[in-house]
Amino acid sequence: MDISKEIKKLENVYFEKPQRVFSMYLNTDPSDPVQPGGEWKLHLKNGLKSFENYLQRDGDSDEKRNYWVVKEMVEKYMHDNEHNLAKSVVIFATGDQSVWFARKFQMPVETEFSWEETPKLDQIKNMFNQFPKTGIILTQKEAIKILDTELGSIKDTRFYELDLDTEDWREHTGPHRAQPSMGSGGKNTKQEQFEARFEANRYRWYKNIASTLDKLAKDKDWMKIIIVGHKEEAEDLSNNMNKEIAKVVPKNMLEHEKMKVINEAVLS
Repeated sequence: MDISKEIKKLENVYFEKPQRVFSMYLNTDPSDPVQPGGEWKLHLKNGLKSFENYLQRDGDSDEKRNYWVVKEMVEKYMHDNEHNLAKSVVIFATGDQSVWFARKFQMPVETEFSWEETPKLDQIKNMFNQFPKTGIILTQKEAIKILDTELGSIKDTRFYELDLDTEDWREHTGPHRAQPSMGSGGKNTKQEQFEARFEANRYRWYKNIASTLDKLAKDKDWMKIIIVGHKEEAEDLSNNMNKEIAKVVPKNMLEHEKMKVINEAVLS
């Protein structure tokens, strides 16, 4: 899903009567105190009903039919996704189905409906400006996790581990191994030896993977890169990359839940 391309396509949409473009921004955030208990259902019902009442009074029969087709598509989408919602739903649709854009986002919106010649794009443009294609690189000792994100959603995740025997970074597809630095209780000799070796070689080891991260940023067309990790580690990685780093978040969050990382690194 390339939102920037979708927005450009929508910018060129224009319909004259009896066609119209339906635009919907619906707040479905269960943590929002203004809508406890899923009040989005009532907002959806009232929003759809308002256009139906208007068209019953003033719309021509073809426009009514086009709206009813859209209304049924929107209701079906919301019913099918009722138990799998995020913070918001954005929909653009036409009765001839030449336009159908329906997405769930992890970003908040202000509930809004329109039935006009063109799609109402202000909110989604603001969302994209706030959270364009973004690479979040989490580093913690010999482990690096990459979150490929856009508009609060995760598109892809990659994980790299440093092989301490060969000193090569390897992409990992399964669950990653517990880090040698993660001993229980007090530090033991093996852990202390690892940390001393890591500190002595950190800059060189991060330099070895920097070109891989630069290439990934180019391939993914990231507009923003954020590095999250211990201050010295994050700065070493940032200094070794050629791509511009928008922000460094000096926190160890490699093992944190992904949406918590996004909220901390991008949305906070």
